Parts: sequence; structure tokens; C-alpha cells
Amino acid sequence: MSGLKLVVITGLSGAGKSHALKCFEDVGYFCVDNLPPALLPTFVELCHQQGGEIKNVALGIDIRERVFFADLVGILQRVKDLGHSVELLFLEARDAVLVRRFSESRRPHPLLPDRPVLEGVRFEKERLAELRGHADRIIDTSNLSVHELRDLLSRQFSRENADRRLTISLITFGYKFGVPYDIDLLFDVRFLRNPFFVPELKPLSGEDPRVRSYVLDDPDAEPFLSQLEQLFKFLVPLFERERRSYLNVGIGCTGGRHRSVAIAARLQETFSAAGYHVTLSHRDLGKS
Repeated sequence: MSGLKLVVITGLSGAGKSHALKCFEDVGYFCVDNLPPALLPTFVELCHQQGGEIKNVALGIDIRERVFFADLVGILQRVKDLGHSVELLFLEARDAVLVRRFSESRRPHPLLPDRPVLEGVRFEKERLAELRGHADRIIDTSNLSVHELRDLLSRQFSRENADRRLTISLITFGYKFGVPYDIDLLFDVRFLRNPFFVPELKPLSGEDPRVRSYVLDDPDAEPFLSQLEQLFKFLVPLFERERRSYLNVGIGCTGGRHRSVAIAARLQETFSAAGYHVTLSHRDLGKS
């Protein structure tokens, strides 16, 4: 009998752990919230003994349970030693976003309920810094709606994708709006000529064939893409060897509207032709 796949979801209060756990339930995981970590090895073995009925488990861990997180890391290692796959997923968000979320819900911060929310946010961030360093995957939910978080987790953890090759997620963005936090590789394409300064192209996006042609006709575009494709040809098998199921790639230009969109579309075609499951999202395409 093969081992279980266990995803442990933790992170900052207000970052979306409850929504994440619901998403895992939707894609077929057996979900438990706030199980005492000391019981985790016993719980996993009980699941493992169910004749293969339970294969994927998602577990929510909340700092309000006063867990000693140094013990949690050791407990997860014990579960790995039993032959199970364990991934620690850490959710976070920027301070201002967390404060806004608590304000909108009219809830105090669970760690410092009698103090300003910002103090609680910063205290919790300090307290979880060590655990964050052990995370296998960190997702910043600052710019994600509930639906976008659900889509992201569904793509990465759906059981239907378990037997597929590495999933490559391409994310375009504009540097003037900040760099995404949840990316593994980052490429800056601001060296390419900018359609923004061509009056007839400025109001269009990189999804328009005219803009795409303008970007790809840049003398530096094809050599860049050729080198980039060779790099991925080398890197992707190495990620697969480490049993990575996902690879998030950020492509950035100034506004996230023209050059990054055109380049990412070309990369999507290349990866798809090579047999990989590829998703493409444009974080800043609709921003001015």
C-alpha cells in the first residue's frame, strides 16, 4: 500500500487558511482542521489503514492552538519517515491587507485581542518566522480573491492532475505594481521595445496579434526566447526529478500589459507543444 499525500496548511491569521482547506475538500482531500500535531502520526496511520480509501489528506494548523512549532517540524519528519509524502503550505499576506481583512470582518487579532490589529499581525509574523522557513510552498494571498486562491490551489493540488507532468504556471505582471510573491522563477522583459510608445498599439494588450508581432519582431526577442527555452529544457527535468508538481514563472514588464503578455503567450505555446500542462494568468492586464 502506497503512502498518503499530506498537505499541512498553516500561516498568518487572515491569510486564507479556512478558504484553502475548503478548496482541498472540493478537490477530494480528506480535511481536518486544528488536529493537535502530537496526534498527527497516529492520525496518519489510521488513515493509511483504511484500505486505500483515504489517499490525500489536508490538515489545518492554527497558531491559536498554541502549538510549539519546533515540535511540529519534528513531527512532520516522523510522518515522512513512515513513508508518507508531506508538504507544508504557508499562507501569508502583507500587513496592510491583513489589517484591512480584520477590519472588514470586525474581528480582533486572535493573538492580541486587546491590542491594535497591526500589533497582532506583526507579533504573529515574528512568531511564525521559523516555521515559514521550513515551508515547502509559500503563497502570498494579498492580491488574490477567494476565487483566485481556489483556482490556484485547485490547479496545483487536484487529484486529477496527479499523474500529469509538471504543471507550469505563467504569471505576467507590471513592475510598477510590485513583484508577485508566489513565483519560483522571475524574468524581466523590459529590455524589449515597448508598444506603449506606439500610439496605435498603446491602448491594446499583448493578446492582440499586432502587439505580439511588434514585440516578437524586436531583434532581441527571438534570441532571448531561444535561450530561455533552452534554460527551461535543462531546468524542468530537474524540478520533476525532485517530484515538484508545479513551477510558477513570473514574466514582468513595466505595466504588465504589452511585452510580458506577448512573451508569456509564446512560452505557453512552447511548453504546451512539449507536453506540459500550462496555465497563463495576467495579474495586471486590466490596470491602467
